[in-house]
Amino acid sequence: MSFAKQLPAALKEVRLHLCQTGSSSSGLRKFIQSTYPALKSTNPDLKVLIREAAGIEPRAFARFERGAETQIPLSNLSEKDVSAALARLFSASSPNA
Repeated sequence: MSFAKQLPAALKEVRLHLCQTGSSSSGLRKFIQSTYPALKSTNPDLKVLIREAAGIEPRAFARFERGAETQIPLSNLSEKDVSAALARLFSASSPNA
């Protein structure tokens, strides 16, 4: 994963919401399986919450310093596209970025 070592210090929490079986979440599921270990090993203090619920749209939420939060939809994206979308999300230092 290219962005794991370059996460901004302002990033405090990542939440990933996905469906366990839905096809629209398949790219996010693959991303989690392949990239989560590297993400946590390079950023052990970063809170990463993975929430599974039947029938929901896959989304990623990033919480930054002072509670600023932003989100991005991840429906029907490939694993590579999920990685690129998360890199953009994580590089945003505030919801207005």
